[in-house]
Amino acid sequence: MSDNQLNFRVATLEDAEPLKELIQAAFRAEDSREGWVGLADLAAGFTMDVNEVKERISSPTSEVLIASNAESKYLGCVAVSKHGENVARVSWVAVDQKSHRGGIGRKVLEHAEEYSRQTWGVKVMGLNALSTRGPLIAWYGRRGYKKTGELSPFPVAAINGRALPEDLCFVEMEKEVQ
Repeated sequence: MSDNQLNFRVATLEDAEPLKELIQAAFRAEDSREGWVGLADLAAGFTMDVNEVKERISSPTSEVLIASNAESKYLGCVAVSKHGENVARVSWVAVDQKSHRGGIGRKVLEHAEEYSRQTWGVKVMGLNALSTRGPLIAWYGRRGYKKTGELSPFPVAAINGRALPEDLCFVEMEKEVQ
């Protein structure tokens, strides 16, 4: 897909429900690439509350950015939030299942970085990835993100009794974007 076919805009509250569906579908997606999904059972059970999406859209320190095609079909999204003077965090990087492996994820991430740099003047982008998602961590590495050495706890209480690896956590990563 060429750059001129991908349009970006800031989400509004009217986008909350379709964004919730896009993010849930992307996080639940099956993928034939070894290790891409991580823990398939955990991914399959991922749910998101539309109110969480609405809160992020309404927050004065964050934006949800939507990537769409010429027909306004949602192809991807990403959330960015300002953390301190020079840092923004990336989350909810999601691509429509039918559009996987077309370069949209890379373009969505690049747009989030550029948006954050231009809008907030940040110099560093941060994100995290589930520790079991080695190929995703490597993908972020190819985009210039480096592991910080920090690990964040996984919210085990939110998983309703699923068996999880004891060492499950989030791997923190950063990239300079100045």
